[in-house]
Amino acid sequence: MALRELSTAERAEARSKALEARQARAALKASFAEGEVTLHDVFKRADADPAIARLRTVDLLQALPGVGEVRAQTVMEACEISAPRRLRGLGRRQREALIAYIGR
Repeated sequence: MALRELSTAERAEARSKALEARQARAALKASFAEGEVTLHDVFKRADADPAIARLRTVDLLQALPGVGEVRAQTVMEACEISAPRRLRGLGRRQREALIAYIGR
């Protein structure tokens, strides 16, 4: 099935919506890195906001100071979370394990 062609207005609306979602995710990662927001708060926001829910867990971890790809992957493996998992896809036990491991 072919996708329908979007009008210029629909395309502009989709672009602005995507930009808002990226900005919301970037703001959340920055406030998490600064310690203004706890991991528990991040999960609450992910449950309420679909844009935040689409944030990859590894990207959130890499926002922390001193955490790069390797350390983030180590945390994910310790908490039994697969690499492409997004915040929306984390189960209760995975969330609890991540909160316990990070300590925020």
